Amino acid sequence: MPDTNKLSRRRFLKATGGAATAAALAGCTGGDGNETTTTEETSGGDTTTTEEQTGTELSGSVFNRILTGTITTMDPVAATDTSSGIVIQQVFDCLMSYPDALPTVENELATDYTASEDFTTYTFQLADATYHDGRKVKASDFVYAWERLVASDNSRRAYFVLDSIGIEHETDDEGDYVPGTLGLEAASETELVVNLSEPFHDTLEMLAYTSFAALPEGVVGDIDDYEGEMEYTEFASKNPIGAGPFEFTFWEKGTAAAVSKYDDYYGDVAQVDNVRWQVIEDDSARYNYAMNENADYFSLPTAQYDPGKTQVETTDDFGREIGKYGPVRNGKTVNYVGVPTLSIFYVGFNMDKVPKAVRQAFAYVLNQDQMVSEVFKGRGTPAYLFTPPTIFPGGAQAADDLVESEYPYSVAETDIQQAKQVMEDAGYGPDNKFEVQWTQYNSNTWEEMAKILRDQLASAHINMKIQKADFSTLLERGRNGQLEAYTLGWIADWPAADNFLQLLNPPQTDTSKQGPISYVNWTSENGDSTQKATDAYQKVVNNPAPTDEAQQVRDEGYLNIEKSNWDDVAMLPIYNRKDERFWYDAVDIEPFGGMGPSRQKLNKVQLNR
Repeated sequence: MPDTNKLSRRRFLKATGGAATAAALAGCTGGDGNETTTTEETSGGDTTTTEEQTGTELSGSVFNRILTGTITTMDPVAATDTSSGIVIQQVFDCLMSYPDALPTVENELATDYTASEDFTTYTFQLADATYHDGRKVKASDFVYAWERLVASDNSRRAYFVLDSIGIEHETDDEGDYVPGTLGLEAASETELVVNLSEPFHDTLEMLAYTSFAALPEGVVGDIDDYEGEMEYTEFASKNPIGAGPFEFTFWEKGTAAAVSKYDDYYGDVAQVDNVRWQVIEDDSARYNYAMNENADYFSLPTAQYDPGKTQVETTDDFGREIGKYGPVRNGKTVNYVGVPTLSIFYVGFNMDKVPKAVRQAFAYVLNQDQMVSEVFKGRGTPAYLFTPPTIFPGGAQAADDLVESEYPYSVAETDIQQAKQVMEDAGYGPDNKFEVQWTQYNSNTWEEMAKILRDQLASAHINMKIQKADFSTLLERGRNGQLEAYTLGWIADWPAADNFLQLLNPPQTDTSKQGPISYVNWTSENGDSTQKATDAYQKVVNNPAPTDEAQQVRDEGYLNIEKSNWDDVAMLPIYNRKDERFWYDAVDIEPFGGMGPSRQKLNKVQLNR
């Protein structure tokens, strides 16, 4: 079976169709997304490892920040984790962007664009911009860069082009992408034409994702017809060349990374000379680093966070809470912003290894409200749906109404009796307990939640063992189908429900294939609503147009996917995060928006010291 990362799922599902789809895909052999780090996969912020310092010196002003997870690559088409994306966001530019991470796109490298009446052809005019090596940004660079996104073995996001946006392309008899056939045209050095096979409702929003960033044509040779100007490993770790407001300075794996101001940037030239990130996965070490004022801008681990010290002075039209926090340990009162980001944090189940009764028992005992209040200290809202409430069909009130009327488990309570009953109905009991491995990132907060669940599940004939792993190991094990129950989060790639619910499209969850978007292995053999979910997502795929009629059909599909997940419990939502950041008075920075702090460019940050 072909590598599904390079197979148009829209085309493949249409070709296979019906009840055979899930079974056919589930039977494939072969080789993430934000799982994704989505984009992105994210560890949730409270982690445990050790802190290392780097002696690399920077010249001029330095905006000091912290990364809570390790960077994996500087290649925009290979990155799926938030930490890599944060740095890539500063080095590379796209046609469009989310200004200060607000969920409304604006032009970036595009100065203007037009769309055909049927929304299948977009024509972009390009800015007079240069890369960090001095070369001019040309339309042909996008043709090359997006070909890499589809055809490079290093890409993790080919489906963005082939399936999500649906750029015209050819496939062979097995459904594989035929290299060099993307519907892109460099009409001139400054005009790029993009042809879609059918309309897509979030084309411009997707083109703001860093996977679609401009690259100098031929910089690496991992696709046909290009030998490459440098080895791939050099580009991906030592010399990434973009057209963003900052140019790459260094990356010491597991330790630190930095970027420096690009003086010839076509947009607003950065106000700071450098941005530097220290990689610190340990809660206490990260807190100490910030309290010693080694970081200008930081998050607070939940263990050290006191909700009573937050003084919200204003809440803007985007729901962002802005104010002060403190005093902190060093006696200072710092600036504060709390933003309801488009995110979901959840428990995922490898359905091949965790029976439905066990998954339902988890759902019965999990009290999302309790976890948010007691474990996460109110830093978010309880989630019973996979779609964040602000982009749920009909909005937050519609989401609340659906949960109140139809959620099949226990809203805001722990129902051990029902969990016990569903397990006994499946043949389990005191002398026949089910053992399940819970794998999470190195997080004290998530471990606290895991222990609560473990103790509750023990009364329902489930013996849950807790295992911690660093983030990259967790993702690798997920892709290889080696997890049972696991915790991850998803942050929006684009602000629409399908960006989240693609993780619950059964054919895309098969870890026996390369590039699964989630790791749940949802098939007709382990779920009763597999076909319902598959058909519902196909309905979404078949109605991509930016019209009210198509939106209504998509909304119906979204609801059916959510209800299918309730039935089979492929993923158990926990909460939608309120992202909070804190900074000292020397920093002047705009609050970030609902797309999350990882999507905010830092060229407008000012330091007053």
